[in-house]
Amino acid sequence: MEGNPQANMKLINKELEKRIHAIIYFSQNVKYPFKLKIFKLLYFLDFIHFKQAGRPVTDLEYHTYEKGPVPMDFQNEINEDKLSKEITRCLNIYIEKDDLTGEDKFTRFIPKIKLNLKVFTKREQKILEELALVFKEAKAEDMSEISHLKKQPWHKTKEEEGLYKKIDFFLALDEDATIDQESAKETYETIIELKRNFS
Repeated sequence: MEGNPQANMKLINKELEKRIHAIIYFSQNVKYPFKLKIFKLLYFLDFIHFKQAGRPVTDLEYHTYEKGPVPMDFQNEINEDKLSKEITRCLNIYIEKDDLTGEDKFTRFIPKIKLNLKVFTKREQKILEELALVFKEAKAEDMSEISHLKKQPWHKTKEEEGLYKKIDFFLALDEDATIDQESAKETYETIIELKRNFS
């Protein structure tokens, strides 16, 4: 692995691949799979996994928006039509506009490739399945009650730093976490180092 940068590149690209297939999975397994609901599901996926394993599943970072956690860079890429080729090869982004105002009514992700669950670990698959089951019937606004809970990462960041601030993954490490702060730090710093060296 050490002498093979290509192998490390594949490791890093896995995060983007997981983001794409998580979006496909949620799009196919929940009702109302519009952008805001998908964003919340991705947030839960990443923060629950971090709480258990010390690393997120996808390559996204989340910020405090009024309606909850939003992967700001990804949102901007969608809004500005600047998505990477890797994403546009796999997903169509369909935006329905209001006939009267011309404003966006909803944004939906339409898969162009088949779902591949093999990109996920067993732990990641379990979290995906549990989230889809729990939130299958929910609308994005119904999910806000959970993402906005006091002492949770979105709420802590919004209260202490305000809106549009990055939410630190380490805020997920509460008393229920199955990984300690030191191990999570070590795991996360290894991932950051790999990104820095091979991106």
